Amino acid sequence: MTIARPVAGRRAIEVLLKAELKEAPDSRLVLVDAVWDSAEPQTDFTVTVDGEPRRVRVSDQHAPLGVTEAWHRHLAGGAGEDSVLVVTGTVPADQLGLDLRAHAVRRHPLPVDRAEIVAQLFEAADLDPQMLGEHWLLEALLQAEPLDGWPRVGNVLTRDRAVRALLGARLGLGDPASGTLDLDADALFAWTRTPAGPALYAALSKEEQQGLGAWLGRTVGPAAPTLLALAAEGRGSDALPLGVLASAALGSRSSDAAGFALGTLFGPALASFDTLRPFAEAATGVLTRWIAQAEGAGAPAGPARSRVLGVLERADRLAADARLTELVRGDRLLPSGYLGRLRALAACLGARGEGATALAESALRDLEAHQLAALFAESTETARTAVRLTRWLATEPARPATVAQAVQEHLASSGWADLAIGVLAEGDASRDPAVGEAYRRLIGAARERRTGLDAHFARLLASWAETACQHATGGALLIEDVLARAAAPLAQGGGRPLILILDGMSADIAVRVAGELSGRAWTEIVPAVPGARPLRQAAVSMLPSVTRVSRASLLSGRPCEGGQGAERTGFTAFWRKRHRGAHLFHKGAYEGPLGHRLDSQVLDALASDDIVAVVVNTIDDALADGREGTSGRWGLSDIGKLPDLLNAARDYGRPVVLVSDHGHVVDRTERGHPPADATGVRGARWRTGDPGDGEVALAGPRVLTDGRRITAAWRDDLRYTARQAGYHGGAALAEVTVPVITLVPLGGAVPSGWVLLPPESAEPMWWQKSGMTAAPDVEPASGFGIPAAGAALTGSAPAAVSRESASEVVLKDTVTPSAATGSRGALTLGRRTTRSAAYRAQREFVRAAPPDKAVEAALDALDAAGGKLSPGAVAAAAQAATGRSQRNPARFATMLERLLNIDGYPVLRLVESGRTVQLDRALLGQQFPFQEGTA
Repeated sequence: MTIARPVAGRRAIEVLLKAELKEAPDSRLVLVDAVWDSAEPQTDFTVTVDGEPRRVRVSDQHAPLGVTEAWHRHLAGGAGEDSVLVVTGTVPADQLGLDLRAHAVRRHPLPVDRAEIVAQLFEAADLDPQMLGEHWLLEALLQAEPLDGWPRVGNVLTRDRAVRALLGARLGLGDPASGTLDLDADALFAWTRTPAGPALYAALSKEEQQGLGAWLGRTVGPAAPTLLALAAEGRGSDALPLGVLASAALGSRSSDAAGFALGTLFGPALASFDTLRPFAEAATGVLTRWIAQAEGAGAPAGPARSRVLGVLERADRLAADARLTELVRGDRLLPSGYLGRLRALAACLGARGEGATALAESALRDLEAHQLAALFAESTETARTAVRLTRWLATEPARPATVAQAVQEHLASSGWADLAIGVLAEGDASRDPAVGEAYRRLIGAARERRTGLDAHFARLLASWAETACQHATGGALLIEDVLARAAAPLAQGGGRPLILILDGMSADIAVRVAGELSGRAWTEIVPAVPGARPLRQAAVSMLPSVTRVSRASLLSGRPCEGGQGAERTGFTAFWRKRHRGAHLFHKGAYEGPLGHRLDSQVLDALASDDIVAVVVNTIDDALADGREGTSGRWGLSDIGKLPDLLNAARDYGRPVVLVSDHGHVVDRTERGHPPADATGVRGARWRTGDPGDGEVALAGPRVLTDGRRITAAWRDDLRYTARQAGYHGGAALAEVTVPVITLVPLGGAVPSGWVLLPPESAEPMWWQKSGMTAAPDVEPASGFGIPAAGAALTGSAPAAVSRESASEVVLKDTVTPSAATGSRGALTLGRRTTRSAAYRAQREFVRAAPPDKAVEAALDALDAAGGKLSPGAVAAAAQAATGRSQRNPARFATMLERLLNIDGYPVLRLVESGRTVQLDRALLGQQFPFQEGTA
């Protein structure tokens, strides 16, 4: 009977020689009871024994004569004294002559004990007994040893440690050098996405594949066998997409129908349908965690996001190939499912009737529930904006009675609608035609509403302009009074405001920039109006709404006309009357040289006690240069040097007034739309002569040119000059409204008579939340809307009057602490908390704790808002309840944390990088239980 000899490779021979030649350093012949591994490329190599190199030649022989001849050839071949001949083969020891065996180490063939060799390679004293019978594992460990050797272990090499090391060396899973392998489903699925991982597994022998697969199945879970079967077939890169697709198909309404297609997709890799569900669950679990990582990475196009979308887009392609698209259309994970929900929302936008808004709200919630909503953040936000615009259209149109109310309403509400129109005008990131068409129709409806508002405003403006002046404002804030009403209060007591004039900033840009600044070391403040909610200031531009008259009047504090020289002279004179020095920097004068953000003169001025103003022309220049196109969306970083100027102001402790000299309208007409055929053209949006369709005649003290009488366009699609990105000079709300945003550094002094403006109070209700209904106090007047074709506006048309503007209704309906007081006599959440024994005990340990009324108001406001508010809104609620100014909202929130978070339990905490205060109502009740009858 022929006895099968073990196979020995170079590594086994090297280990054998290192061990045996230590005891027989002069020996030059080693007989080995094994056959040489034919896969080894070399039979001549060098082995270091006790620090000395020994040259080795291996000869595989299968007859006694061949062994003898090999030995004689070795001796006659001129080999040195350090050379060693290793003879392998199938010749039994008893067939070798005694004279030959006398030259050999130990005088007989040496056995190749793989277990012993493996133990030596790991420098272990012993092996796990389970390994002794696993020839595939021992052989693989011999073949796969890394160049720098296996990691050193303790006394015993366990099977688990050996397999982990082998996986690292064979498949690139973990670190074979250290022997560490943090292996779970995430790591295994990630390995299938590597360029070489699955191919390495496919190249292994069937026996080794089975051994590693069995170990991974026990360690990682039941998903491993299917995953490895796909890898063995060369389809490892599709393992994760197939798992996601399987999950979608199994969760569909026609899972039985999907089963056949899945069987075709998986092929032989699917041992049985019993293994499909755990495989699918593991895959979706991995993708869910990857999505969370991608969302946390913050980068919209980072590698984490690309990894996720690469898998899911491949899953969608596989679904299309297998004709599974219709079956998985509603899936919460696939991109096709997201697009399906987006299209469903788009279809709701065109609906009309009482329940149209509710349908859109429901579709938006469905879209936001999709697991890719955050990864497709731009598309999701655009859809959210579309629903906001739908809410706005569902409200009754505002009916301001005065110019003052109209510009205030525009800054508080319709300017936000302009922002929404600008966002939708850019189109959806998915570039889906159905979605784009729905947005186009929605923009059309919104612009129709806006045209009606502009028509109404033009009538008001024409009548008001006839007599309006600094001594008879009609309740409006005039642009020439902005410095006195907004900047001068900040300069009291040695204050040093920085006035930033953003040329051409309209309301939509202002509200977006202000929103980005909230929570970034700035607090917005507004003048306090007794008995009214705080409101941003909105001024009225000079007429026509162009830079030469509006900016000069703004900086001089009086109606005037002129260029930069007149502005500089007027600005200095204004502050000289108030005994303050002043510096005004125009375009180019504040930009620093190479390597510097700002010019040194600006920094020196900011470091002084003087008042500083800077004119930033980015927006106005962009209108002429075509930067804006059809977009109305501007962010903080889009306005040149604005972030640097704000940072410098914060560093020097300066409050800031953000103001424009006029707004602008965006050209959203079709390409090729010609200018109006008109005479007496003086600018893009104003001229002399009688008014026609879409125009209004303006005359009086507010008009500073052409004999104090002009004709201005109020319709936003009307212009008199060559096409640009946008225009100003007309009589539309977006052009005449001048936003005034006042900011103080976090913790800075708030002037007397001013209060905080929380972000929640600045946003209209229809922008913030769903479920808004039309304001009940607004009475729509008949006949209000878009003038008939050919209608021209003069100052004679009567202005329709309503009892309240829409912004007043929105602000009145905003949550206040009193709204949370409940029925008469019932204790609110805040009062129950402050009257609890635990609260009274905790208060004794918190130094300088806020008054109980402030704590009650803050908790009630959070409770009424669903548990989340900005620090500014929480501080404003406390201020309203106590009459005590809360100048540092973040500090107030931190004090609440100290007071309420007993033993570190997060009853109240700052989240979203400090932009949101979050209350855990259930935990609050547990920490501060209230018993009826206690004081």
